[in-house]
Amino acid sequence: HSKSASARSAARRVIVHVDLDCFYAQVEMIRNPELRDKPLGVQQKSIVVTSNYEARKLGVKKLMSVKDAKEKCPQLILVNGEDLTPYREMSYKVTELLGEFCPLVERLGFDENFVDITEIVEKRLNQLQQSGCFRVCVSGHVYNNQGEFKPLNLQDTTHVRLVIGSQLAEEFREAIHARLGLTGCAGVASNKLLSKLVSGTFKPNQQTVLLPESCQDLIRSLQHIQKVPGIGYKTAKRLETLGVRTACDLQAFPSAVLEKELGVSIAQRIQKLSYGEDDSPVTPSGPPQSFSDEDSFKKCSSEVEVKEKIEELLPSLLDRIYKDGRQPHTVRLTIRQFSSTDKWFHRESRQCPIPPHLIQKFGKESSNVISPLVDILMKLFRKMIDVHLPFHLTLLNVCFSNLKDLPSSKKGSIGFYLKQMSPPSGSSKRVREVEDVSQGEGSASWNQNCNRTGTTKTRKLSEEKKSSIKKAGIPDFPFHLSPGEIDQQVFRELPEDIQNEIISEKT
Repeated sequence: HSKSASARSAARRVIVHVDLDCFYAQVEMIRNPELRDKPLGVQQKSIVVTSNYEARKLGVKKLMSVKDAKEKCPQLILVNGEDLTPYREMSYKVTELLGEFCPLVERLGFDENFVDITEIVEKRLNQLQQSGCFRVCVSGHVYNNQGEFKPLNLQDTTHVRLVIGSQLAEEFREAIHARLGLTGCAGVASNKLLSKLVSGTFKPNQQTVLLPESCQDLIRSLQHIQKVPGIGYKTAKRLETLGVRTACDLQAFPSAVLEKELGVSIAQRIQKLSYGEDDSPVTPSGPPQSFSDEDSFKKCSSEVEVKEKIEELLPSLLDRIYKDGRQPHTVRLTIRQFSSTDKWFHRESRQCPIPPHLIQKFGKESSNVISPLVDILMKLFRKMIDVHLPFHLTLLNVCFSNLKDLPSSKKGSIGFYLKQMSPPSGSSKRVREVEDVSQGEGSASWNQNCNRTGTTKTRKLSEEKKSSIKKAGIPDFPFHLSPGEIDQQVFRELPEDIQNEIISEKT
């Protein structure tokens, strides 16, 4: 009974996938209308990441080298697209606009959005049924791979729902064009997977609706298994070793063998995807869950270069965090080492919690945050790379996550961590507890993510800090301060500038 009920609710679903045309290029043409109707490419490093349709007609392709693009199209105008700010801002405007129609909007990158319009469609269907009028027309194309037009059956409410969905998709696209000046494609289907697959059938600035009868035609049209959204590069490579190259191969592959090779949950999920089945919900994105920025290059092979590149990435990231208004509690560094075989996919990451005293400075004293953040990121870097050996990096990415609203009380301030809340001194258990508190949320992940061996290095870190404090000539503890007010062990663990700050406050 529950299966048939879920099947009925799945048949009721209507999902729109909105995909903006050559997004970066469109944003640049809006910023500078003189670029319209001229072949335009958006350049990042030595690559043309996207181009407008005028350039595409003349042979410029996505991710083409600037050199090749210029040879194909000497009159190509190039704009620098390395600052993502204008694209990011326009992207959020599109998502916000779609949110005015319907609350269920999920972002996918800068230029794509899923919209679950099931409830709006249901209301319009009820209005049609009450009026006794079933004269509805499809907006845009109806997908059929063979080109044999399958007529709409207006007695079939699934068909009628999808037709109403096509009308709503057109309303979305018209609003985006009228208010933001952007064109885009749309796909209308019964789930996210199919709506994404069908949206690119007719380009640019067109839309397509997929009827259930044509689902298998669409799946069969995919030339490679990696064209199925939700099946990534590594999974596709593993499937290839099993002789699975297309969605049809995956449909026919024995489930038991697939489960043994990939595990039950992955095997079942991707086999369902190969049939066009996808019950994943459209999850409203809300504010971003993280802020990241990256730089790619041909070669970076020294600590000095790594540090410089991290310093270049941080100011714009901190500015975005300041505008957002929340405080990040975790920082992650991702690197990509050069590999002749896996050019795009050989990435490695380490992350750790941001020390509480630094969290307090976000949004207030960004310039004071950069230096200690660089130190933290360089420590993460050394966890991944032995700097005594030659290395060859092609990418660096810095990401701030675990974003939280500013605390309403002063509970999160440094003073909170300095109060003595533990057994008498001399207890190693007390020291460990206080250290854990002072690291804040995610302290467990420090050891898990930063240390390859997974062993705890808290004691070693403590010793390093103590020796560096003594070298700098900082007293172990300012005896004129009341020991009841400040935990001595924690005080010794604090950075010098924070110690001085506390001393000046107390005196």
